This record gives sequence, C-alpha cells and structure tokens, in this order.
Amino acid sequence: MYLVWIMLIFMTVYLVRVVRGPSIWDRLLALNLISTKLLLIIILFASSQDTAYLLDLAIIYALLGFIGTIFIALFISERVMGGREK
Repeated sequence: MYLVWIMLIFMTVYLVRVVRGPSIWDRLLALNLISTKLLLIIILFASSQDTAYLLDLAIIYALLGFIGTIFIALFISERVMGGREK
C-alpha cells in the first residue's frame, strides 16, 4: 500500500510540472507521466484485490492514454509549425 502513496507523491510533483512547465512539451511529458502512474496504481490495486476486470480497464486506459498523447503532440506540432512544410 505504501507504493500507492509514493506514486501519489510523484503525481503531485508532475502536476506542478504540468501547471508551471517551461514549455508545452514539458507539460505534455508530465501529463503522460501522470497517466502512467495512474495506470500503475490501477494495476497495483487490481493485483492486491485479485480482480481481473481492473486489468482489462488498465489496458484500455493505457491505449487511450497513448493515442491521446499522440494526438495532442500532433496538434501542438501543427500549431507551432503553423501549417508549414516539415
């Protein structure tokens, strides 16, 4: 159970980086790290409670987090590049 508290402490540090990040890419990375820590908490809870359906939800959450990060990165890069040729 102490691992969950450690992950929550890390998540608060990353939340500060999301709010006060020096660049948009640092904020995106911190948001991705928060998503990863939340995924780890779900997996730890599922293994401690011996519930398999939470592992299915964790897989879905991981896929949605990955796709969301890719789309946000593409949106930011298009906005920064201003539609110019890469």
